[in-house]
Amino acid sequence: MAYKIKSRIWIESENNVLLGEGRVHLLKAIQNTGSLSKASKSLNISYKKAWQLLDSVNKSAKKPVTINSIGGKGGGGAELTDYGKSLILAFDDINRNCWAFLDKQLEKIKSL
Repeated sequence: MAYKIKSRIWIESENNVLLGEGRVHLLKAIQNTGSLSKASKSLNISYKKAWQLLDSVNKSAKKPVTINSIGGKGGGGAELTDYGKSLILAFDDINRNCWAFLDKQLEKIKSL
């Protein structure tokens, strides 16, 4: 039998979620598209949902995660701050290390 171990991690601050898989996907989409609107479309989520996720990240973070410019004729935009980019890298690293650890722990079941 092939066993898999499943887990999801997220980082909270005073009961608000700072980062989780969905929020990191959104931040990466903002980085790739240059706007929250385009990011939400690329992830197939509503703009309102994307805005709420980003707002919760910004409220939980110790520094701003995005720099937003107001819309208008040319449209607004959003880009990640250096801090926002660092959060993504740190979360991806934590996630990778978590999976490596869990895969090793799974050997305890496989060896029975």
